[in-house]
Amino acid sequence: MRIGLAGVGRIGAQHARALHAHPDVDELVITDADAGRAARLAEELGVEHVDGTQALLEAGIDAFVIAAATDAHADLILAGIDAGLPVFCEKPVAGELKGTVRVRDRVAESGALVHIGFQRRFDAGYVAARQALSSGALGDLRRVHLVTADPLPPPAGYIATSGGVFRDMHIHDFDIVRWVTGREVVEVYATGAVRGADFFASAGDVDESAALLTLDDGTLGTLQGSRYNGAGYDVRMELAGTQATWAVGLDDSVPLRSAEPGVSFPRGPAVQAFWPRFLAAYNAEMTAFVAMAHGAAASPCTVDEALEALFVAEAADLSRRERRAVRLQEVKDAWSR
Repeated sequence: MRIGLAGVGRIGAQHARALHAHPDVDELVITDADAGRAARLAEELGVEHVDGTQALLEAGIDAFVIAAATDAHADLILAGIDAGLPVFCEKPVAGELKGTVRVRDRVAESGALVHIGFQRRFDAGYVAARQALSSGALGDLRRVHLVTADPLPPPAGYIATSGGVFRDMHIHDFDIVRWVTGREVVEVYATGAVRGADFFASAGDVDESAALLTLDDGTLGTLQGSRYNGAGYDVRMELAGTQATWAVGLDDSVPLRSAEPGVSFPRGPAVQAFWPRFLAAYNAEMTAFVAMAHGAAASPCTVDEALEALFVAEAADLSRRERRAVRLQEVKDAWSR
């Protein structure tokens, strides 16, 4: 199999390394808006690089991986579909609902295979929690708690175009709560605060976030987030059932410290960035895409599923701005008018 990869920044470069090492990938062709960056990685891996996406799509590839800038995602997915290729794209599908729905509709019309990159679905802890819940080991689910906290914020320029904390960062939480529980979010009440740099307020965003989620079976979920978690990179999920409570992300690298005397857990050091936390998941994600491209598996995360997570993010952002609970159906009805 010959795979083309557009975008070799931090995540794209790791995708390139994972694909280059995959036994079912015979050849890898890469491109990047920064031609020098693509050339350096191509030399490191001993793979081919071309100048621009069009050249990549004309290079005889069998599948297309997109890790380019967010504003290019929708058009690149559509270009891959038009070329008849199985497509992987990092989240988001597009920067807003209109572009996401446009891609969703084209995928439905064409029957194309498209895999959207929500890497938490491939993390061993989330996989185990999903299996435990579906097997009945937790009993009936009653409560969910989610945490996503960065040690330091992204640059001001990124925040200005990110779509806000709920669309950019917490969309991972919204996707994973749907995937692990198998339930839909029906109502959101969200809030936030600016406690750090002024550029968050200038962008209409927040750097501290919280939300209450109600799932379609009555399960309550709570969410906390931060762009300034000085202890490290903290991503966790707790699932409390009538028989047991399971926690994802609670290991010796979790950036927490116990206040109880004589307790040494966690032993540390605390994880400081998303990359070491999810490296194995990113690699497993590429393995799943190769299987899909070979025709051996369905898409592990469709555009439809990505759209559902975006609807939750839209509801959360509306709730924060208007200081009220928002039903998901309200957001969907407003979009369909």
